Amino acid sequence: MEAAGTWALLLALLLLLLLTLVLPRTRAQGRLPPGPTPLPLLGNLLQLRPGALYSGLLRLSKKYGPVFTVHLGPWRRVVVLVGHEAVREALGGQPEEFSGRGTLATLDKTFDGHGVFFANGERWKQLRKFTLLALRDLGMGKREGEELIQLEVQCLLEAFRETKGHPFDPSLLLAQATSNVICSLNFGLRLPYEDEEFQAVVQAASGTLLGISSPWGGTLLYPPYSKMFSWFLQPLPGPHTELQRHLGTLAAFAAQQVERHQGNFQTSGPACDIVDAFLLRMEQEKQDPGTEFTDKNLLMTVTYLLFAGTMTVGATIRYALLLLLKYPEVQKRVREELTQELGPGRAPSLSDRTRLPYTDAVLNETQRLLALVPMGMPRALTRTTCFRGYTLPQGTEIFPLLGSVLHDPEAFQKPEEFNPDRFLDADGHLRKLEAFLPFSLGKRICLGEGLVRSELFLFFTAILQAFSLDTPCPPDTLSLQPAVCGLFNIPPAFQLQVQPTDHHSR
Repeated sequence: MEAAGTWALLLALLLLLLLTLVLPRTRAQGRLPPGPTPLPLLGNLLQLRPGALYSGLLRLSKKYGPVFTVHLGPWRRVVVLVGHEAVREALGGQPEEFSGRGTLATLDKTFDGHGVFFANGERWKQLRKFTLLALRDLGMGKREGEELIQLEVQCLLEAFRETKGHPFDPSLLLAQATSNVICSLNFGLRLPYEDEEFQAVVQAASGTLLGISSPWGGTLLYPPYSKMFSWFLQPLPGPHTELQRHLGTLAAFAAQQVERHQGNFQTSGPACDIVDAFLLRMEQEKQDPGTEFTDKNLLMTVTYLLFAGTMTVGATIRYALLLLLKYPEVQKRVREELTQELGPGRAPSLSDRTRLPYTDAVLNETQRLLALVPMGMPRALTRTTCFRGYTLPQGTEIFPLLGSVLHDPEAFQKPEEFNPDRFLDADGHLRKLEAFLPFSLGKRICLGEGLVRSELFLFFTAILQAFSLDTPCPPDTLSLQPAVCGLFNIPPAFQLQVQPTDHHSR
């Protein structure tokens, strides 16, 4: 089977070479930033190896500067933005021009330009506005949304207590807890942690995250090949088939929930969740032949929200706990601040945030150091754009390297070190740093930023208030390096032990 795969790849490359020679390049050249000279057929792929795309781009930036062009294959040209100043000038200074969605090859086949994340143009504008309003109407940014998260926090704390001090990998429980928050918002549904279907869905989300971040996931590097030869490579086994299986599990679960709503749908009364709100909008616009409120946009929107809401928050909390195991003095200082400001037993609330600046600084530094999406999500130019003296044609793809912003030595002294104090001023108050952009910038800024920030704070503070954290491994042996570095930085696995504090030992 491996031999068949090798021959298939060779044949695909041969066909691509022939097409490269016979087909004209039709895209306007513009005046692009300089970059490495591309080879026929391969472009700059030899300089950007699988599994090392991000580090390869950083290496090229040292030669070509913070704005340069790379060729991913024969027809795909990408302008790369490196560092705080270039990213902010583009995404913040020209937000409309840089608001298109670029290519995510392994996901594009499933989403096909539908749903709030993958859409472009008027479709994207309508779906984004709808989703933001629906989240607000469901209580995000209000007391109702906070209570929804706090209820799930208590369920997670109980699950932690049931480990009775034994070592465990917190990955699944953290992902399930954060998944339940988005399931409640998406589908009006909360599932018990022991539910096997729920575990399968969460593991599918984890598999999807791993698949699109793996060296051969092809999410960013190989779109010309994956698009042109999917008919040929699709039957062959490999990471792409595993990824499609995981995506299928997520989409099937979302479709099942949508069908349940459709069977019970009533046009009267307020929407109880995002699916309800979407169905109501579909009903209102059913006579409009150009409506974007369609079955496919509904399914793709809630499938994306399910994936993102399950994995991103859980991974960040997991990394925060790992950092506290690695640096016990930071854990001690967080717990002391919680005890001093909240006293024993009172559950943390979002109104406590201003009284817990060090705890907030730890969360900020966790997000900065992890740089969960180091590549940034690919953008595309909505119109021909002048930027730093260059003319970038409409449709040009942009890689805004958020990892290079969060680790920019011009903005953060010793950026590879974990130092929460960098987010505190001389008086111990939390300070805003311009280069702290974990949610990106501009019109494609993460639409769940408010929800993510609330979840991170409420889960993290509750865990630290209820438990002291330990691990069977010596702290100095714990690695902070991501287990996988790709489109996402995936934190490494570790064993956690929790011991209830005196007032939580009941």
